[in-house]
Amino acid sequence: MNERPLVLLLSGPNLQLLGEREPEIYGRERLDDHVAAAASAAAGLGLTLEHVQSDSEAELVAAIHEARGRCAAIVVNPGAFTHYAWAIHDALAAFAGPIVELHLSNPQRRESWRHTSVVAPVATATIAGLGGAGYRLAIEAVTVLLEGDAVSR
Repeated sequence: MNERPLVLLLSGPNLQLLGEREPEIYGRERLDDHVAAAASAAAGLGLTLEHVQSDSEAELVAAIHEARGRCAAIVVNPGAFTHYAWAIHDALAAFAGPIVELHLSNPQRRESWRHTSVVAPVATATIAGLGGAGYRLAIEAVTVLLEGDAVSR
């Protein structure tokens, strides 16, 4: 029996407040809604999804380390860690599979301090500015990347 490839979905700080925090920017859907959409998309594409949310950079780094050799890909919405969490960058750099960076809003259209991503240099792809649809699209992107149909870096 073939096991379905495992995708780790990581959610950074404050994402547990989605639906309440700045809904004009992040929408009214809750994190659980986004995770359910990603899990449904994953199941439909023959993947299994595991989700970890933490406000702690150390916990996210540990989850990335634990994914090595166990998960086929990582989708990461690093939240504010996007802009300064070099430990997350380094942990992702040590992961061998595809990495999709995900943002509900488009950081390039927001405050200038949000324009720099320390995750982007180690991400295989980035999906931003598509709201909750980005979660489904990130899972679809993982499938494309795992099948080798994407343009190489």
